[in-house]
Amino acid sequence: MRHFVHPQGVCESDSVGAGTNVWAFAHVLPGAVIGKNCNICDHVFVENDVVLGDRVTVKRGVQLWDGLRAGNDVFIGPNVSFTNDPFPKSKQRPAEFPTTTLEEGCSIGANATILPGISIGRNAIVGTGAVVTRSVPPNAIVHGNPARIQGYVSQISKPANVMSHAKHEDSPVAVSQVQGVTIHQVPVFEDIRGRVVAAEMADVLPFVPARFFLVHSVPSSDVRGEHAHRRCEQFLLCVKGSVRVLVDDGLTRQEIILDRPQIGIHIKPLVWGTQYKYSADAVLLVFTSHPYEANDYIRDYGTWLKTVNNVI
Repeated sequence: MRHFVHPQGVCESDSVGAGTNVWAFAHVLPGAVIGKNCNICDHVFVENDVVLGDRVTVKRGVQLWDGLRAGNDVFIGPNVSFTNDPFPKSKQRPAEFPTTTLEEGCSIGANATILPGISIGRNAIVGTGAVVTRSVPPNAIVHGNPARIQGYVSQISKPANVMSHAKHEDSPVAVSQVQGVTIHQVPVFEDIRGRVVAAEMADVLPFVPARFFLVHSVPSSDVRGEHAHRRCEQFLLCVKGSVRVLVDDGLTRQEIILDRPQIGIHIKPLVWGTQYKYSADAVLLVFTSHPYEANDYIRDYGTWLKTVNNVI
């Protein structure tokens, strides 16, 4: 099975996979590499230093410039604008263009603008008309100008669950939908003088803490976490304000809102964790089972998925 080129399309590349369609008024330059079963729609231009994986869809009116790398199953909507030179000058071609990476399964909505040298993470979604100025994490949903994270998508058929105002009247511990994550209720005492949240460490924490840190004064547009640990366990309490915590075990993803100081989350090793949408007054307290060790962190989502799959 060969690739198809419409009679009014131009494909100068010999590196085009079987089953790929190049439609009318599209132009693919000689150096481009295009995988199998791709769909290059009308009025698309593909420059030389462009690599597309398998099953990539490029809708009409898109120009793919030098330096673009797209993984398998990427969707690029109509009239998406890619850039590849942060300081363009007429007739002054840079020696090398920055690499813009579209990771496997990501989708970019119509009329979005993507700045050079950034990456769109695996399965992420860029909303229509978004202006993407910074790299987008895996599974994130972004939109706006500049694009900001508004939520996260799920890898499974149902959307990520949101647990807000978790209540555990029958038990101080609730099992989440994500393996290795439990939700804990810390005792709270209240009288006319106010409220106190207090507990013996051994009664609440599932491990002996070796370290703690506080996260505060985070702009609501920023994201923290975005990693997993190989050995370290964590216990998170939002002692003031609110923050959303996304946990992921490789099969299921769940979003949990911490908005009361008596609700905590225990996260075991090899669970991917992300915190975002901090309220302006949020203070997040984190206890850890181990001292800080740089090698204990897995910061790349793809590497983490491979690690988890090997364990499973």
